[in-house]
Amino acid sequence: MSRHTPSVARSLVMLGAVLLLTGCATTPDGVSTRPEVADRGASRDDGAPETRPVAPLMPSLFFPGDAEAFTAWRCTPAQDLITATTEEELRLWSAHGAYRLPPAVVASGTRYQQGELSFWHKGDEAVVESATGRLDCNRDLSQDVLTRRQRPGTMFHARGNEPGWVVNLGSDRPEVSLLLDYGERELTLPYRVTTLDNDEGRMILASGRADTPFELRLEARACFDSMSGQPFPARVTLTIDGEQYRGCGQGIAPATQTDD
Repeated sequence: MSRHTPSVARSLVMLGAVLLLTGCATTPDGVSTRPEVADRGASRDDGAPETRPVAPLMPSLFFPGDAEAFTAWRCTPAQDLITATTEEELRLWSAHGAYRLPPAVVASGTRYQQGELSFWHKGDEAVVESATGRLDCNRDLSQDVLTRRQRPGTMFHARGNEPGWVVNLGSDRPEVSLLLDYGERELTLPYRVTTLDNDEGRMILASGRADTPFELRLEARACFDSMSGQPFPARVTLTIDGEQYRGCGQGIAPATQTDD
């Protein structure tokens, strides 16, 4: 669905390109771009580490960081953004990519900036600026982030609609649980990583079993549930048995004391 006029669409594409360049090409001093760490297996009784495969690292932009909620913003020219905010940084997802901005000094409201990309907000209004344009935004839906307390043993959770499906990546080993076709079909399969690009926020997984092939593509992009409109930081595409399922997902960090 598109709301763009041709001229607005061209401006939006240019702004998106600048956002991509300014947000992803560089990172501020002191901001880590390392992937989020999966839980690691326990040691054997004799103290030696387990030799079983462990879950891989995932791009950090699949995760909310220390933020407690994702917030959707509806912007003009027509573009939808998602943020996850703490005092230390703002994580921003658009249709073109994902970015991490440290706080900046501002007279009123709250402002985050990285290079020529800035995000200022006060109350339910926000302004996003780059070298070639500006977005005027209004706050829409917010959603609490998923935690390990809610999804124990899960490092990444995704879902979609029509037909309803759910994907969970295990936190301790490279294993995926698939619940397909409104729950009529359930599979648990090993997987292997074929592509991992932390800077671009992209990961592609393939089946570890030749008799049950699948591909799971994860991208750090603004994603909205097709039924509820709830915001998520990752777009997910699952291809299996000649069918393609599209939906949204979120990385789930290991539990902390605040989850208790």
